[in-house]
Amino acid sequence: MEKLGVAVCGLGWWGKTIVPLIKGSSKLRVVRTADPDPAAGAFAEKEKLPFTQQFEDALKDPQVQGVVLCTPHTLHTEQIVRAANAKKHVFCEKPLSLSRADVLRAVEACNRNKVALAVGHEKRFEPPVQELMRMAKAGELGTLLQIEANFVQDKFLSLPADNWRLSGREAPAGPMTATGVHLLDLSVGLLGPAARVFASVRQLGSQLTNGDTLGILVSFKSGANALLSAILATPFDGRLALYGNKGWAEVRDKAHPEAPLGWVLTKTLKGKEKQSVDYPPATAVLANLEAFADAAAGRAPYPVPQAQMIANVSALEAIFRSAASGKVEPVEG
Repeated sequence: MEKLGVAVCGLGWWGKTIVPLIKGSSKLRVVRTADPDPAAGAFAEKEKLPFTQQFEDALKDPQVQGVVLCTPHTLHTEQIVRAANAKKHVFCEKPLSLSRADVLRAVEACNRNKVALAVGHEKRFEPPVQELMRMAKAGELGTLLQIEANFVQDKFLSLPADNWRLSGREAPAGPMTATGVHLLDLSVGLLGPAARVFASVRQLGSQLTNGDTLGILVSFKSGANALLSAILATPFDGRLALYGNKGWAEVRDKAHPEAPLGWVLTKTLKGKEKQSVDYPPATAVLANLEAFADAAAGRAPYPVPQAQMIANVSALEAIFRSAASGKVEPVEG
């Protein structure tokens, strides 16, 4: 199997995580790196990889068949469109875009140029989450009623105040683009498109002026709800619980996804005893990247439908509006 040659663009915290991860892949290889900061070249040199400060150089490189974007959020849409127009497949870290108008433009560019588009929602590739989604799709939980989920961490407390991840422009609604967007994506994958949202963000327990504590109520077109919690001022915790009228299932993380220790899946079906199963660690981030490689090579469709990518960003934009207005906001589309 020929490996997909990719350029990793953006060599911050996550880009430096992705590069060594891909080295263990049988489906991708890094052929170039790019970052506007010349200091990032030292990392590329250590990894024995070509380095450029210009994104355009990656698009002109015939060895580059796809790009992996680990760049600031406001750059995503333009970079996706430019890469697609250069006939490069695109894997973009979350969020894909910050508005519905932008995500529609990104998806259209990829489809027009017949290139694959993938997004860094690795929680979809965690084995117990996949089992929970299978149970839901098979009807084992009955009519889906409500989701309760949280993804909280304190990794950003050590970042300098001027880091782009903490800016109101790059990360509206505080923790939303860091952790909340993963929970929103899973909720859309399980419950379908959202109808309206209410979000409240506050700075309560840290120096993070953009807000460290976010609570969200998402109401879906199906009538179901999701109660989502995203916090950047407390040690890690992660949980996804799905309730139906025939039973419920819950996935609990044992550790942050960056260094996973595994998960516990608990379920209770009507008339049966509660059951818990331990899942060992798995490389969900790599599984997502390899699904992208399969889609780029035409071996298999990318498992996150574009309609769900669009529905997720549409709800994300409404959450930004609600956090700013303090009101219930409708979701476009």
